Amino acid sequence: MESCPDLVAAEDVLLFVNAAITATGQREFRSGAAEQRLSLDFLHEYVRINYRPLYAASLALDINDHNAALIVRRLLETAGEATADARRTEGRLIAARLARLPAPRVYRLFRALRAAGVNNRRTRAIIRDWVAARPDPALDAVKYRAGLKSAARHAHLPLRGPGEDGGELGDFLFAPRRRTRFATPLLDAWRRAHYEQGALYELPFTVAEGFAAAHGIGRRAFLERIAPRMTRLERLRVQESARAHGAGVDRELSGMPLTRLASYVLGLTLDDRVARRAELTGALRAAARRTAGARAGTWGRVAAVLDDSYSTTGSRQKRRRPLATALACHFLLEALAESYLPLWTSGRRDALLAHPYGPTPLGMRVLDALEHAPERLVIVSDGWDNAPPGLAGEVLRVWRTRLDPRGATSVVHLNPVYDAEDFTVRRLSPVVPTAGVRDAEDLPALVQLARFAEGRTGLAELRAHLDERVRQFLAEAEAETVRWTEGAAG
Repeated sequence: MESCPDLVAAEDVLLFVNAAITATGQREFRSGAAEQRLSLDFLHEYVRINYRPLYAASLALDINDHNAALIVRRLLETAGEATADARRTEGRLIAARLARLPAPRVYRLFRALRAAGVNNRRTRAIIRDWVAARPDPALDAVKYRAGLKSAARHAHLPLRGPGEDGGELGDFLFAPRRRTRFATPLLDAWRRAHYEQGALYELPFTVAEGFAAAHGIGRRAFLERIAPRMTRLERLRVQESARAHGAGVDRELSGMPLTRLASYVLGLTLDDRVARRAELTGALRAAARRTAGARAGTWGRVAAVLDDSYSTTGSRQKRRRPLATALACHFLLEALAESYLPLWTSGRRDALLAHPYGPTPLGMRVLDALEHAPERLVIVSDGWDNAPPGLAGEVLRVWRTRLDPRGATSVVHLNPVYDAEDFTVRRLSPVVPTAGVRDAEDLPALVQLARFAEGRTGLAELRAHLDERVRQFLAEAEAETVRWTEGAAG
């Protein structure tokens, strides 16, 4: 039997993990950005001081990039508080997590470390190793010029990059006028793009965009010519803008991550979704099957209660994000289940036409779902049950304590919204585990993690789970490093 302090510690860590999955310090439907940041900063400081090993281990979990960067920064800022062994483990976790973060976020993190005066030996080594592992130094120099310059100054990087003499990269960043031309094509294209319009189409899209504006090139003409240089994400981001200008940017939905694809679909008008029903539904189901992998069809009879109430509008910074998560979870659960029953709070039956509407009658939908006696019930909602208030919690209490005390139906609540006031995601009932969710791709792992939130397991079991996730995370990172090294050598 776990002691009370261990149970409290487990609850504290789970509280933080749920926050680190859902919170991004941005405005939510019911709380402002300042409240979010204040609440999140307190949690980071509390868990770092009281549970530093577990704080570092959370880098191996499915937390969002915002919180991963915050954890890395706080660990590096307080490196002196860790033992030598702990610093080695933290260093490996930080390096592995940075390798998975988008480059712009990592460069922002390095700039923040420089502004805060964090320049210990471990920080310099981490910056040096991360920059050295970048696959294309010239691309980083052009696309993330300010970030790479800041990192080079802060960590005293030698910058022996491309070019015949190995010094081109340093000259490009710090003294570009020192050379009349660069041997590296991408670097020289950047130089020529200042006065030659054709050269900008040899540059990455985000860099070329600025040059196009400086040269006065029309948006339509620019998008048509730069299309071959655009990444899949860039194509999706500019597609609606391109359509407004009549430019022909091809649609590329195949291969898109499931939750990002759901966000894209919700950004379309209802008429567009109807017109493109086969294309969009096919893309969402294909993404769900890729995510499910070998688990497809193994979850038995599944029912889902999915929140599409007005609060899933989100905020200006996170527009329709809760609804996008629910829509993505819908398609993933469909792929995981042997048989599947989706129940939207609005009562609609056409998931593709989902839009924020009406109150949140979670209790009624939970009743409808339990009538079918599913093996699994998954609830995706912000937890604000208000039609009538509190019915969902009472239904779940009676179901678990009187009608199904042996747990024949597994019930889990996944919440995509961080509640700044309570420092966690809002729960529906103490008898049902709740976990934060941001990306539907993490749903299977979160369902496993949610069992720790039932209050019947303590710190030892949670620590063992985290240790196993850390082992897997570091093993995957090392395997990826080996593949990259062999690829570069070949």
